[in-house]
Amino acid sequence: MNYNKYISGIIVSLVLFPVSLFSQVEGLILDETSRRKFDYFFYEAVNAKTLGKYAESFDLLQHCYSMDSTNASVLIELGAYYSSLEEKNKALDFFRRAVKQDPANYYYNMILAGLSKELDLKKEVIEIYNYLLKTYPEKVELYFELANVYGDNGELDKAIQSLDSLQKYTGVSDAITLNKFRLYNMMDKKDRAFEEIQSVIDKNPDNIRYKLLMGDLYLQDNQADKALGYYQQAKQIDPDEPSLILSMVNYYEKTNNKPAAVEELQKAITSSKMEVETKLQLLARYIALLRQSQQDIKTANPLFQSMFEQHPNNTRINMMYGDVLLLQEDKKGAMEQFEIYTKDNPADPAGYEQMLRIVLPDTLALEKVVEITLTGIEHIPTAPQFYFYLGLAKFQQKKYGEALSIYEQGLTNAEFQSPVIESDFYGQIGDIHHFLKNNNIAFENYEKALKLNPQNLPVLNNYSYYLSLERKSLDKAEQMSGITIKAEPTNPTYLDTYGWILFEQGAYTMAKIYIEKAIEYGKEDLTAEVLEHYGDVLAVTGEKEKAVEQWKKAKELGSGSKTLNKKIKRKEYIKE
Repeated sequence: MNYNKYISGIIVSLVLFPVSLFSQVEGLILDETSRRKFDYFFYEAVNAKTLGKYAESFDLLQHCYSMDSTNASVLIELGAYYSSLEEKNKALDFFRRAVKQDPANYYYNMILAGLSKELDLKKEVIEIYNYLLKTYPEKVELYFELANVYGDNGELDKAIQSLDSLQKYTGVSDAITLNKFRLYNMMDKKDRAFEEIQSVIDKNPDNIRYKLLMGDLYLQDNQADKALGYYQQAKQIDPDEPSLILSMVNYYEKTNNKPAAVEELQKAITSSKMEVETKLQLLARYIALLRQSQQDIKTANPLFQSMFEQHPNNTRINMMYGDVLLLQEDKKGAMEQFEIYTKDNPADPAGYEQMLRIVLPDTLALEKVVEITLTGIEHIPTAPQFYFYLGLAKFQQKKYGEALSIYEQGLTNAEFQSPVIESDFYGQIGDIHHFLKNNNIAFENYEKALKLNPQNLPVLNNYSYYLSLERKSLDKAEQMSGITIKAEPTNPTYLDTYGWILFEQGAYTMAKIYIEKAIEYGKEDLTAEVLEHYGDVLAVTGEKEKAVEQWKKAKELGSGSKTLNKKIKRKEYIKE
């Protein structure tokens, strides 16, 4: 068994637990010489695990086990290994034996309880927690764990009793109160659930938090009138409490009073008491409300100016304002905000990405694309998107060698979170090599791209089309192109490619059908290449006059075909 390949799954957290070689209460008694040997091998096992030598550690632990099969420390360590190897029942046996040898050990019991819970052994988990509570009544987490497992087991009364015991020990807390509220709701005792919160309010009448909590819970329960009553009580304590403002926003949204919600949000955003992060969240909600109610988003602009005055050094406001200006189609203003953000946060890719969103559609802004992506690579050299768009810009600038070099640098330096993105890099490299007439190298890179992402549609299309132009591997080309039209049956480029491959295979009638579909779906943006293909298929199917008509249209669109003029003159298809 190869244990090293399970490194990431090993329960190394056991190292954090206080482990003693002499922790067992009863077990095998070794003589002093054997004990020294045992100690030596055990510590070597622990050291090996710390160094990541898991196979070696496991072997040493097994040797320790052969010397003393009752040692709780060895049993718990071996159990951890078996658990990480998904041998759960074997791990359970080792954990049970470890606890039997050292029944008072809190950590061993918790490990056993955790695995028992994972294996849905609820009764055993309940027994463990109840046993531990007798010894460790101060362990607050045990009461919560016991309440949860009782709840999962359907013993809701016992779950509440567990929380009552904790409350007597620690006093009232939000966590206990909310858990009891949840349990009473599960028991369909809504009145009792709300009484639980009310009892806390009665003991803390001036605590605004509990009144807001009660209001929020009533609002969640669709009892808006009762919710409002508690919000009004909270308002008497502190009308400017940020949490109250948030609750009122929720109330107005719930009761479909959008103008009041907007007014409340404006009040919150301009409040000096509220944290900036909360204000940013509220701004996002405010903008969403403006859009939902089809109000002018420019209404939000003065609020951003207020935020800038209150928090002049928080560039997250600039980032959000840039997004809002984009919604207003103010690209120049948005770009200024994103530039401020990236200057202050050069290692965050988000700012550069937003700037690229503005400039990428503009083919006249290639120098700006180059500037943004070079800066992005300088500060975040592992981000693949900047290599990708820089290479694209260089290609559009007809700097093919530079584009190729950039994509290759990206493959070397970037960290790819997904093989899909890496596949796109090989696809771009393939396209560049085809353009440089290095088709064999292009095809090699397309193969690499498809190995990483077999559904890379642009690569499947280009690879299959370029194979058809060389009139080679047409069956393979037809199969790859078939995948693209199944995925996108109205894509004119993919339809034209498939039709042309069928043409090269001699299936002229089918070729005509697919190329006509390409023209139908691409009529808004027809290319000279598609029209020439259509002319070719019309010519070989006997419609020569129509073929000439299509070839002439292709010529008007600037076709670079070497044979186009001859086709028009002879009124017949001529192979290139």
